[in-house]
Amino acid sequence: MICQQNTATDLSIVIISFNTNQMTCASLRSLFKETQQLSFEVIVVDNASTDGSAEAIAQEFPQIRLFASDENHGFAAANNMAVSQARGRWILLLNPDTLVLDAAIDKLVAFGKEHSEATIFGGRTRFANGELNPSSCWGRPTPWSAFCISIGLATIFKDSRLFDPEAIGGWARDSVREVDIVTGCFFLIRKNDWDSLNGFDPKFFMYAEEADLCFRAKKHGMKCLICPDAEIVHYGGASEKVFADQIIRLFRAKAQLFVQHWNPWAARFGIYTLDLWALSRMLGFGVIRFFKSSAVESYQCWCDIWQRRTEWHINPASDRDSSLENRVPKPCSETGGII
Repeated sequence: MICQQNTATDLSIVIISFNTNQMTCASLRSLFKETQQLSFEVIVVDNASTDGSAEAIAQEFPQIRLFASDENHGFAAANNMAVSQARGRWILLLNPDTLVLDAAIDKLVAFGKEHSEATIFGGRTRFANGELNPSSCWGRPTPWSAFCISIGLATIFKDSRLFDPEAIGGWARDSVREVDIVTGCFFLIRKNDWDSLNGFDPKFFMYAEEADLCFRAKKHGMKCLICPDAEIVHYGGASEKVFADQIIRLFRAKAQLFVQHWNPWAARFGIYTLDLWALSRMLGFGVIRFFKSSAVESYQCWCDIWQRRTEWHINPASDRDSSLENRVPKPCSETGGII
């Protein structure tokens, strides 16, 4: 059994690893180096990696609690398992493809303690080159924003409040601000609030689970805040190697989010915008490939996505589930670090 301590602590840091061996170890090194003001534990769930992640983590970081699973539970369910074992008063979800900068975790927890009026907290993310990565938070999706994204208006008019509203108007994440969605790569919440919300909905295998949780929190009058002083590097997409599979997972998660939080007619429209998104890219790259050979691969990829569109076609009338029963964390046992 790999564990740090048996008493209550300030913070439980949860990392879900899947074939990100070197990145996960680098992330762990950075968080231990940069987190000096808190008592904390680290819980890592390895989702059946095949690259030796669990072995490498166990060897280099014997002080953490490692659960090496022989099954890929997905991001939502794996986090639920980990948090069910957490001893901290606060929970921080941290992606394995991140680097903690300049005491970011200390700063984010201090910020959370100062702002008792809010429930969920996020920070500021950067790309590897130091430029702002705006994906630390998002605005709430609407049928209009889904349509704008699907036909490319959000790309053409990037950061436009009208045509790209989910980007929150080009705001540089450099001030304290209430937002609709805090991204799960750097996501802080009190343990009792997580429990009261029943954690992530495991129907979201990967993507959109944090959006769903933020929306449910808002229905209970809870707020999400961004702390601009807490900064990390987030590389993004490290565990997804096949672009078509990544997009289909994203589209299915979006469709589930539409069904769960929009009325049936709006949800159906939202699902059609995903079809339009795939079709417009396929047609666009289909034309571009005649002028640029580099576009051939993209065209073939979007053809594959278009042909698999039934994978995100969810019936709004039958798939909506407003109960919290299926969101209760599954039991998680720790025996030799194996789930």
